[in-house]
Amino acid sequence: MALLHYGSRAAIAAIALAFAVAASLPAFADETLTVGKASPTSDALIPVNVGDQLGIFKKHGLDLKITEFGGGSKMAQAMAAGAIDIGDGAGTEMAFIAKGAPMIAVCESTAPAPFLGVGVPWDSPIKTLAELKGKVIGVSSNGSFSDWSGHELARAQGWGPNGVTTVAIGGGPVPSLAALRTHQVDAVIGNTAQFLAFEETKDGRLLAPVSSYEGNVASGAIFASNQLIAKNPDAIRAFLAAWMETIDYMKAHKAETVKIESALNHFSESVMSREYDLTIGMFTKDCRFDAESLATLKRSFSEMRLVEGELDMAKLYTDAYLPK
Repeated sequence: MALLHYGSRAAIAAIALAFAVAASLPAFADETLTVGKASPTSDALIPVNVGDQLGIFKKHGLDLKITEFGGGSKMAQAMAAGAIDIGDGAGTEMAFIAKGAPMIAVCESTAPAPFLGVGVPWDSPIKTLAELKGKVIGVSSNGSFSDWSGHELARAQGWGPNGVTTVAIGGGPVPSLAALRTHQVDAVIGNTAQFLAFEETKDGRLLAPVSSYEGNVASGAIFASNQLIAKNPDAIRAFLAAWMETIDYMKAHKAETVKIESALNHFSESVMSREYDLTIGMFTKDCRFDAESLATLKRSFSEMRLVEGELDMAKLYTDAYLPK
């Protein structure tokens, strides 16, 4: 065998040394982000779970630790305590920024709210929203978005502020089911999927999603903590890029999305298939806040008495972290 030229031997030795040094260096870890969801099962928030399961956030260099809260106020409290980096909630949580919560909205993830619906008992004679004039509507709590949606129905129908009566029954399927079965109320505003599930058991039925009369309300919004903004703004950009890639996947893969969502929120795939058709169009294409959503939010904050005085909505959100 011919001897290697000295230069070749030296080059090989240098390459071997480089490999040895590289092997001894620690691998760069993904950036860990703690993501807080305002609700465990809302269709507006669930893409973070879908993208995490599919490895899309990992692809963008992020390792997510997802935690769930029973409402937007608790999510905002966790943000204030420094417990989460990203908040996955609704535009209504922007009111907490006006009150001093150390966060800012960085994405309008969904505009209308078809995942929230008006349901009635299975045997109710009511067939249309117009027939709810003067009726009693169950909502999760006083001052909640579902409460506002009940009064917004009265406003949209021209019935005046007292066109319907809202009563707090608690959130979730159990209080809704009890209220419908006992005819405690004439209708309930709650999760659209739960009404579709009630149709399968003939306990209730969906009258209409609230999006049929509310329009764009920034029903979904993503928030970044001030701490994360100061420490690693590029992680926010990576999160939003992964979010938008997840939405693109969901829109192109109904069957796979329905299967994942069904396992996450424990509704049947038949229910989630119908829910998918109702809600998939609510996701924004580029995360930018639209004028209608901002105007509606501002009005709702005043009507729900969430903030006092004139509010500058431009101070509550930014598009600085959106992918270019």
